[in-house]
Amino acid sequence: MTADVASRIRRVQASMVGQSVDALLVTPSADLRYLTGYDARPLERLTALVVPAASEPVLLVPALERAEAERSAAALAGMQVLLHEETDDALAMALDVVPDAALVTVDDHMWAARVLAIQAARPTVSVRAAGRLLAGLRMRKGRDEVASLRQAAAAIDRVHARMGEFLRVGRSEREAAALIAGAILAEGHATVDFVIVGSGPNGASPHHSVSDRVIEPGDPVVVDIGGSTADGYRSDCTRTYVVGAEPDAAFAEYYDVLLQAQRTQCDFARAGVTAESVDRVGRRVLADAGYAEFFVHRTGHGIGLETHEEPYIVEGNQLVLEAGMAFSIEPGIYLPGQHGARIEDIVIANHEGVERLNTTTRELSVLEG
Repeated sequence: MTADVASRIRRVQASMVGQSVDALLVTPSADLRYLTGYDARPLERLTALVVPAASEPVLLVPALERAEAERSAAALAGMQVLLHEETDDALAMALDVVPDAALVTVDDHMWAARVLAIQAARPTVSVRAAGRLLAGLRMRKGRDEVASLRQAAAAIDRVHARMGEFLRVGRSEREAAALIAGAILAEGHATVDFVIVGSGPNGASPHHSVSDRVIEPGDPVVVDIGGSTADGYRSDCTRTYVVGAEPDAAFAEYYDVLLQAQRTQCDFARAGVTAESVDRVGRRVLADAGYAEFFVHRTGHGIGLETHEEPYIVEGNQLVLEAGMAFSIEPGIYLPGQHGARIEDIVIANHEGVERLNTTTRELSVLEG
């Protein structure tokens, strides 16, 4: 197997031994892509990576998926690809790879029907979720993963740099979002994952998405966008703009507070501090200015092959951050019925602080409109 895939398999097997896990079954998901390089589609026909704790893994795929599976990094480097035909009992074939397993873990994305089928086929076997086992590996990004995240961040920054083309007075959020989606692809992404354009009062809803509301002069507009690059790594960046006129004084005042909060969090975050402490220092800035009740979500989330993955930057998460962990820092202020603002960067933790992957200005941008 390639160095990356081989290393990941060895690390997951070491974790399995440490937790007395006999076998791991991974179906199409970010976990499967992480461990094999195979971006399989979830189908009624079973695709599964079967990893015994003490022997070689096997990639089980439908025969009609053979060509795609054999192009995966794992297969090209020597992992066995086991094919099943239409009338084969694919689940039995998977379980035959680990005949003596007493404790089987399954990826968190596995369909409930498959989990129940495993339990029915092996009623004496304990089946558990593998989320914590796999998240512990995926949180710590390797150099290749950091490079991919930098590429994704640079691509989404190029879209934000063009926002004056898309946000115009008299244009609806939906129309602007369609143009932004096209730019996400044009600037280097393979897919568009999401486009949020929240103008005026819609900006007070953090997950507003889009509507037919028309942008008006002086509207603050929250733009949260992201996509996936060809190798599967994600971008996610939010900036807030004002279109066609200067912002009102109240908005400009709390935007400055938000900017201070985000800067404080980015200056504070580093390997060795807890996830919840990063959330706390930013929330304190907003609370001191009287905006505590208007910051209604966590500070951030991990990112990699999924837009939202561990670590989560939120009160109650006592996880100590480590070098190589990638996550967002995105405080927001949302005034219901009025407007809102959010500033989001993806960062990589190191022992000196964090590297901000997003580099477009965080100062309030007023677009001509």
